[in-house]
Formats: sequence, C-alpha cells, structure tokens
Amino acid sequence: MHFTTPPYLVKKTSVQSVMLQVLAALLPGIAAYVWIFGPMILLQIAIATVAALAGEAFILKLRDKPLKLFLSDGSAIVTAWLIALAFPPLAPWWLIVVGTLIAIIVAKHLYGGLGQNPFNPAMIAFAVCIVSFPALMSQWPPVDLQASLGDQMRLVFGLLPRLDAMSGATPLDALKTALKVSEGTTTVSSVLADASTFGHLAGKGWEWVMAGYLLGGLWLWQRKIITWHAPTGFIAGIALLAGALWLWQPAAFATPLFHLFSGGVMLGAFFIVTDPVSGCTTPKGKLIFGFAAGALAYLIRVFGGYPDGVAFAVLLLNICVPLIDMYTQPPIFGKKGTQ
Repeated sequence: MHFTTPPYLVKKTSVQSVMLQVLAALLPGIAAYVWIFGPMILLQIAIATVAALAGEAFILKLRDKPLKLFLSDGSAIVTAWLIALAFPPLAPWWLIVVGTLIAIIVAKHLYGGLGQNPFNPAMIAFAVCIVSFPALMSQWPPVDLQASLGDQMRLVFGLLPRLDAMSGATPLDALKTALKVSEGTTTVSSVLADASTFGHLAGKGWEWVMAGYLLGGLWLWQRKIITWHAPTGFIAGIALLAGALWLWQPAAFATPLFHLFSGGVMLGAFFIVTDPVSGCTTPKGKLIFGFAAGALAYLIRVFGGYPDGVAFAVLLLNICVPLIDMYTQPPIFGKKGTQ
C-alpha cells in the first residue's frame, strides 16, 4: 500500500479562470447560432453584457465594494451571456436590459452577491420576463429569415414594426400548438413531417445549436470545471420520461431525441444545472437535482402552458437544494457505518 505525505497541494483555480472557461465553452453554440439565425445574437450578447456590468457596478458602489475585483471576475458576464442565449435573438433591447438588471440586482445582489444567491439569476430573468411579456418572449426568427441585418437592428431598437415574416414560434411551441389545435386528429409524426419547420431531428437548425452547447459542455467536463452528475441526471430525466411516453403513445408524444435537441436542454444541462452556487454540492445530490429538474422540465413543456420548462424546473429545484444536500451528505469518516 502506498501512502503520500503532506504538504498536499491543490490546483489553484480562480473565479475569473472558471468564468472565462465557461464563456469559451459557450462559443461553439454561439457560432452555430450565428450560422443558423444570423449575427443579431452577437448584438444581444453585447447589450446584455453592458447592462450586466453597469448593474453590477451600480450595486457594488452602493454596497461600498471594490469595483475592479468583482467586475473582473467574469460572473456578471456569464449571467449576461446565458440571458442573451435564452431570450429570442430579436427581442427588443429594453427587454434584454430589464432581464439582465433583474438577474444582477434582484436575483444576485439582493441575496448578498456572488456565492450567496439561492436561485439561478439567468433563469430568474427568463421566468420574470416570460410571465410579464409572453408575446415578446415567444417571437423567434425563422431559420430562413430574409430580412436584412439593418432591418433586424431597427426591429431590436424599436424603429421598425414587428412583422409576422420576422418572427415565429420555436419547434417546441409549433408542435404543442399544432397538437392542441387539432384536438387529437393529428399525430406527432405528421406534424414533424414539415421539414421546413422541424428539419430532420429537433427543429430546423436547432439541433446544431444544441450540438454546439453539448460540445462546449463536454469540454467543461473534460477540464473538470463541472462534474458529470448534474448534466447526466438532467438529460436522463428528460430522456427516460420522454421515452416512456413515446413508447406508450407515439402518436401523441415526440421521441426523446426531439426533446433532447430542442429548446434549452443542452444549455440547461451543462450551463444552468451545473451552477455551483444555486445547485447541489454533493455528487448524489447533483444527480437527484439534475434528474428531477429534467423530468419537471419535460412535464412543463409537454403538459404545461409554456413551450419550454427548463427555467421553471431549475428554479423550483433550487428551492429543494438545502433538503437534497442535507439527505445526501456522505458519512463522516469514523462514524458508524463508514469504512
């Protein structure tokens, strides 16, 4: 048996280093987003970033905290990017600003700042805005959007009226609406046969965006920035429930692959449920948290009133984090039952 002696050195990892790697992991998904939907998402990311840094600086000044230390850690920028990627890419600029300020000021600093917020700030922003402005939060550009970049920018800044040709529903919303309108007279397979909307897997173009997030998430896992527990649990929660209902009634429920590569599943699996502040801390707790959030997200998107349920599922599970962690703590060495 081999023993090592102290000192034991732990690899130094700063908050800034972690946040920069998270931002880098988002780049493949953003690149696919730009390729499929155009460059307007970059403007949205820029607006959210400026709003996040401005809101962070304002609150830090009020709290008499050092600006340079906290503004440079990258946490506000990560929140801003996640908000921008969760919102429709042609959302009006003020909606992005409102959502970002809610995330930074209310969901983060109202609870004491970085490391103390019980709820995921980006998901708080999404939930508040989709409840308050459901029409604006449901207008997504079609893949074959023909509007010029100038018209898209004028739309974002309120200089052009919102036209039906420039907005549409996500594949998830389109599927749910089609099934609801038909009142059981049509099947999922017949709806998904519309290749112009649904492509070949989970929505025309969206599978590539999800693949980008998947690639970035796997890189974070390889870099040991995140562990496998929460993403695996989240994906399993959706896949198992979707698979069971699809096998039971394939005419009424889409395949697990459709659900895994549509909406915000991959973004949620690798960049939302892995939040070290608002998520669970124990390995078993992360699995439970991820699985429950995934299953709940599926139930909301299929049976609820919203096309996707990732944000609401994560926020509801954030409430359960203390309880999950309490019952999944590993035994203390030397106590009864340990070896």
